[in-house]
Amino acid sequence: MLNMRFLPKYAIILLSSLLIAAGTNFFLVPYKILDGGIIGIALIINYISGAKIGLAIVFCSLPVFLLAWIKERDIFYSSVMGLMVSSFLIELLGPLQYYFLYYVELGSISSAIIGGFLMGSGLGLMLRFNASTGGTDLLAKFMKRYIPLNVGVIIFLTDMLIIGAGGLLISKETFFHSILTILSGGVATGLCTLEDGKQN
Repeated sequence: MLNMRFLPKYAIILLSSLLIAAGTNFFLVPYKILDGGIIGIALIINYISGAKIGLAIVFCSLPVFLLAWIKERDIFYSSVMGLMVSSFLIELLGPLQYYFLYYVELGSISSAIIGGFLMGSGLGLMLRFNASTGGTDLLAKFMKRYIPLNVGVIIFLTDMLIIGAGGLLISKETFFHSILTILSGGVATGLCTLEDGKQN
């Protein structure tokens, strides 16, 4: 029988994954905007080669999952679920992008801000419940133990490196729009993990 005390965590992972998938497909991909972290790396791969975003996320996350397996098994198991659900939903919602854009007209700047906030909220909620998508957000969770910074700040700094590389490989428009995305996402993640940071 399913242990009822785990249901809220499963629900949070599902909700968070939906936020991440919606932010990715409906707001970032149409304008070739990047997020940071593993998702950002996967988006770079997708924009350059056309590879599936969800699959790229899984492969790029393997080194971080190895670290989680060695350091903290509980987070590893929760993050495996977050990774698989979010990657699956990103692929599932992909075909709906056309219909969303048909009914909702947003410019690239608005999309960058909204998409970043949705994705940052999804990541922040997962981190609050000791889960993640297995990317640099999980790495930031480990780094927070040794660096006196909020998780959102650590993720922001890492994201800047990734979108900087993406800007060089794709376009300067991608870079500037992606800055808005990670700023918005960093604020959302920081807000979601703020109380957790005070307790720790």
